[in-house]
Amino acid sequence: MNGHPYSADEFRRRALTQMGGPVESSWREHGDFLLNPGIVPHLETLQLKDAAVLVPVVDDGEDAYVIFTQRTASLRKHSGQVAFPGGAVDPDDRSIELAALREAQEEIGLDPRFVETIGRLPHYMALSGFKITPVLAVVQPGFELVPNPDEVESVFEVPLSFLMNPGNHGRGSGHWQGEDRHFYRMPYGDRNIWGITAGIVRMLYERLYA
Repeated sequence: MNGHPYSADEFRRRALTQMGGPVESSWREHGDFLLNPGIVPHLETLQLKDAAVLVPVVDDGEDAYVIFTQRTASLRKHSGQVAFPGGAVDPDDRSIELAALREAQEEIGLDPRFVETIGRLPHYMALSGFKITPVLAVVQPGFELVPNPDEVESVFEVPLSFLMNPGNHGRGSGHWQGEDRHFYRMPYGDRNIWGITAGIVRMLYERLYA
């Protein structure tokens, strides 16, 4: 087994050994919520819809990489932003994991046969109206991606070592719905990973690599 800290094997080991305990009660302790403690009362009064995203870590030697999407500019929510493949949980989805796998296949053509789901992060409560469950996964090489042009403008990869380096976790702020909001941002080349997606990456770092 490859014990390099940023290999897929080590990512799997950390996820399986360090993700114990209920995630329901710990989301307030992670990511954006530490930067915006005032939003918690707002979130707890919202009727949030369930959503799932896949955090796909591709087995690629000592430094695995993570798949992201750039959403199309025509989408109603989060248009043009960097995201993990995912979306709303459908009534027919038998589990959060299957919802994340279905969405990844619909958005980028990722065949579930290459994907091993290994755990969940705490929920990410979004003021846009969703309770998002990040599903952690290891993806074996050999897959082919075919982005859905209605939802995804492009697909790109970022090394896990870059994402798990806290020195790359910058912060930004903006005015939204009458209040100042603070968020993480992780620019990578000409891509700007920020907002919900960067908050999930930060949770992953805090949970497994901090």
